Amino acid sequence: MSRAAGTRAAGLALGFAADRLLGDPRRLHPVAGFGRVAGVLEQRTWQDSRPAGAVHVGVLVGGAIALGALTEQVRRPLPRTLLVGAATWAVLGGRSLDREVAALESLLLTGDLDGARRRLRNLVGRDTSRLTEPEIVRAALESLAENTSDAVVSSLVWGAVAGVPGLLAHRAANTLDAMVGHRSTRYARFGWAGARLDDVLNLPGSRLSAALTCLVGPDRSGALRAWRRDAAAHPSPNAGPVEAAFAGALGVRLGGRNVYGPPGDQWVEDRAVMGDGRTPEVADLSRARRLALAVDLGALAVAGLSAAARG
Repeated sequence: MSRAAGTRAAGLALGFAADRLLGDPRRLHPVAGFGRVAGVLEQRTWQDSRPAGAVHVGVLVGGAIALGALTEQVRRPLPRTLLVGAATWAVLGGRSLDREVAALESLLLTGDLDGARRRLRNLVGRDTSRLTEPEIVRAALESLAENTSDAVVSSLVWGAVAGVPGLLAHRAANTLDAMVGHRSTRYARFGWAGARLDDVLNLPGSRLSAALTCLVGPDRSGALRAWRRDAAAHPSPNAGPVEAAFAGALGVRLGGRNVYGPPGDQWVEDRAVMGDGRTPEVADLSRARRLALAVDLGALAVAGLSAAARG
């Protein structure tokens, strides 16, 4: 294994450990700063057209890649490892995701349904104001599954493949998809490029996430069966495999009717059902959190081995 490969693998492990122990920085978070820059740029680049959206995405993701490329000039092992570790910590969201689901679970266990609806807004973009308890649990499970792939596994994949430039490019694209990639009136055309780039970059991570769910989940055969049967019916090419695998592994049903957008600009998606188990319950949130952690650890192992193999 080359020195560069060793520092990349060590940096990914260091950043993963920092995320699990510390979570996201509460102040001066780099991803939040990137979001503010993107918001300012959008005021100048927005037009109701796909080319304008492509320019917007190209400038921001290209800038993230260029910034990451500067760190690749560092050759000394310890500083290089620390740079990879810092970038990995900045882009991963596993601990924060787990905290949100745990907080939601606590609210549901105490019967605070209104509080749970409000808290759920940190995890999903759908209208939560009228959701029942099973619908809240379903939404949280779907978000946990999708974001385990998007916010942890995919970032580790691109970190293993391309180092800091890969880490920053993936997080930039994923952040832009969250900001402009949805189907509202304003972003239907402008957000097209961001949504498609995010789909491409998350494709390998989503398949790895689904495969790891089939390997470490409590019902492995159920996870594989649901992935093969139900994933293609999901409107997202990447959320489908991992959500279906989670549903099968946990023995629950996910999918169904979702309402998105603010009042006056809402749209409804009737999503296919994934899994053939029971309706989700509050206790499934703890089970899903353990599954997500196992998938994250499996992805870290794969990323480390991949970085070493590339070296």
